[in-house]
Amino acid sequence: MLLVVGQIGKPHGIRGEVSVVVRTDEPEERFTVGSVFTTEVPRDRRVSAGPAAASPSEVRFEVPKQLTLEQIRWHHGRGIALFEGIYDRNLAEAMRGVLLQVDSTELTPPADPDEFHDHQLIGLRVESADGLSYGTVQRIEHAPASDLIVLAKSGGGTALIPFVTAIVPTVDLRAGRIVVDLPEGLLDL
Repeated sequence: MLLVVGQIGKPHGIRGEVSVVVRTDEPEERFTVGSVFTTEVPRDRRVSAGPAAASPSEVRFEVPKQLTLEQIRWHHGRGIALFEGIYDRNLAEAMRGVLLQVDSTELTPPADPDEFHDHQLIGLRVESADGLSYGTVQRIEHAPASDLIVLAKSGGGTALIPFVTAIVPTVDLRAGRIVVDLPEGLLDL
């Protein structure tokens, strides 16, 4: 499973550097020199392919399927990155909006047993201690106060469940379930 860890932003300077919007809790681990990312052009954003070819013999720029990080420095929470083969501003501009992904099998599991990667939780059954099924985990939202489980309810629709120990006492990855102790009316909101 490919996980998005960043997105290429606007060019920075004239030598191919780009800003990178980080989408991971461990940027220093994911964005190291030599890291290889699988690229994806988002469906909702057309990445520029550069100027139209003037003659049939000219080749238009195509976003590479993989990018290797050559340099990175951090500035105001964003990475300023240089990728192999992207050495001028026009190519950097053509990369704007491209998603940077890593394979989930390459991620080291969290050291803390009460910490999980989002992709590990998606699809797990959400149920009460006595086995009453509420639905499945659709995704995890990261809110300022706490993370939220976005529940795809069994009867249709969605609900938000605060991902805190008082409400989510058990996450059992092996059994494929999350046990919750919901306050009355929480799923009715």
